[in-house]
Amino acid sequence: MRYVIVGNGPAAVSAVEAIRQHDAEGIITLFSKENEFTYSRPLISYLLQGVTDETRMRYKPDSFYEDMRVDCRQGVAVVSIDKDAKNVTASDGSVVPYDRLLLATGGRPFIPPVEGLDSVPYHTFMTLEDARGLAKALTPDSRVLIIGAGLIGLKCLEGIKDRCASVTVADLAEQILPSILDSEAAAMVQKHLEDQGASFLLGDSAVKVEAGLATMKSGRQVPFDVLVLAVGVRPATELAMSIGLDAERGIPTDTRGETAIPGIFAAGDCAKSYDITTGTERVLALLPNAPQQGAVCGTAMALQVPAPFSAIPMNAMGLFGLHMITAGSMIGESHIIRGKNSYKRLCVKDDRLMGYIMLGDVERAGIYTALIREKTPLSSIDFDLMLEKPQLMAFSRRDRQTLMGGSRL
Repeated sequence: MRYVIVGNGPAAVSAVEAIRQHDAEGIITLFSKENEFTYSRPLISYLLQGVTDETRMRYKPDSFYEDMRVDCRQGVAVVSIDKDAKNVTASDGSVVPYDRLLLATGGRPFIPPVEGLDSVPYHTFMTLEDARGLAKALTPDSRVLIIGAGLIGLKCLEGIKDRCASVTVADLAEQILPSILDSEAAAMVQKHLEDQGASFLLGDSAVKVEAGLATMKSGRQVPFDVLVLAVGVRPATELAMSIGLDAERGIPTDTRGETAIPGIFAAGDCAKSYDITTGTERVLALLPNAPQQGAVCGTAMALQVPAPFSAIPMNAMGLFGLHMITAGSMIGESHIIRGKNSYKRLCVKDDRLMGYIMLGDVERAGIYTALIREKTPLSSIDFDLMLEKPQLMAFSRRDRQTLMGGSRL
């Protein structure tokens, strides 16, 4: 069996491992547009902080590709796919045949339509190369303007805060982290970040930039020395669309990761997956899901047997020591518990926990995640006890044994 994998992130790497669990002899060729060993993207903020280095960002041993017997072609992109001849053409001119093809192309930064961007240097914040370029641009006197107050923008803020004079974060949304936090939790996080010296312009964003100056939608003018665009990520689906897949907003797949074209699979931030909390197919560009989806694809590619995958939206992050975890969908009746430096909101609908936000105290959040994933009827547990503190004592003895015997907490 000949396998070709396009991508070198967590979905691709997990697919390689899954293939090798079931097929020790197959030929695996992996193409990586980045000329890098596989690394953890969430650590690039810590790289800029000086908390880690590029070697420690690698989450596999140096011998990984050799051990897995992978022909890893770093710095080589796939430029086209011939789905009829079943081969790919790479940027180095090589043509590689496949029996099974995995598209794990990830995402790309969204560049907003801001007047003047074509003549003003700017940075994005997704890759090691981005981090290196930003590090070179920063000086202790730099005034930095970050456009985007979502996950990427705020991790960038954390990474560069102590390397420059000031950081201003702007976003058209009225709050920070609008995709994962409610307004109350967002206000708490914003206050924490302002205590670290960050400034925010919310409900406002740049409509025009020129050398050293951004004009905002409100008419306000913001001077800057370094501009970072962190507005969001779009699935990198150009290859999928070039072979006829309806993938503008993510590559559709079945529950084992196969696309509408037999033998072609997709996983990670470029692919749609089934969200069990909403019952919809959508892109869940989240680190916990990518390796799981990649493993399902790798297994299906090697064995051609069902290995169904479903997911829940989930984010876990820290900002200057403040930790937060969110999971599921914030629909249904809200139950809120406020602490001195903590906030918790659980959303319940149809006797199920649909989603939660935990800020500050995130201990044992995995129990809540298990309730969502398993669709546990809340009437079967002591929900009042669970609301106060996630704990196994809220479950029956049988359910406690099941949960403790698994790996889902």
